[in-house]
Amino acid sequence: MREDERIWCEYLPCKDVNHAGIAIPRIEIDPDKVSIVLISESSALKAEDNYYSGGDALFEQTTLQAFRDAGAKVDSYADILGLGVYLTPAVKCRKSGYVLESITIDECSKLLEQEIALFHNWKVMLLMGDAAIRALNMIAKRNGEKRVIPAGSTYKIRGGEFDFRGRKVLPSYLQAGPSFFIEKSKRRMIAEDIRTALEIAGK
Repeated sequence: MREDERIWCEYLPCKDVNHAGIAIPRIEIDPDKVSIVLISESSALKAEDNYYSGGDALFEQTTLQAFRDAGAKVDSYADILGLGVYLTPAVKCRKSGYVLESITIDECSKLLEQEIALFHNWKVMLLMGDAAIRALNMIAKRNGEKRVIPAGSTYKIRGGEFDFRGRKVLPSYLQAGPSFFIEKSKRRMIAEDIRTALEIAGK
């Protein structure tokens, strides 16, 4: 199965992103083997840095290091996929400014909702950063469900008991991008959250 063949944004209405940078994962994957869904913020500023771009992609470098920090033995995205982990951004286009508007996250959460629906066996979801948290909350609200993650700083809500449709959800910090190597305290917490997700999924 390839996600980019099943979901697509036809209208591109958002004003604070670069639509030329739209990035829906283009990989062959067995949806039944996905036990962890990891959602980050937006696509990379450069197309070659996105998930599954290969080579020295920035998202690959930081994500692999985050999983190594958590104790996982991974050397490539194939190894991460082998652990049953699916990686995707909440917003599929690259942002043009520092902050994403709520309307943009809401619009792209419709694609994210379709994407999540492709996987029936996931056990835990990692929400890496505010945009991912807001996107999942918007999906829940649109479907008349309770808010998944309460308002508040990630530092205060990390470690809480949250679920979406009966499955675990872990709010964490963004692991995809240059800030990962700079913010050492967040890097430690990211590792803890990934380790917890792997344990829940039995990896």
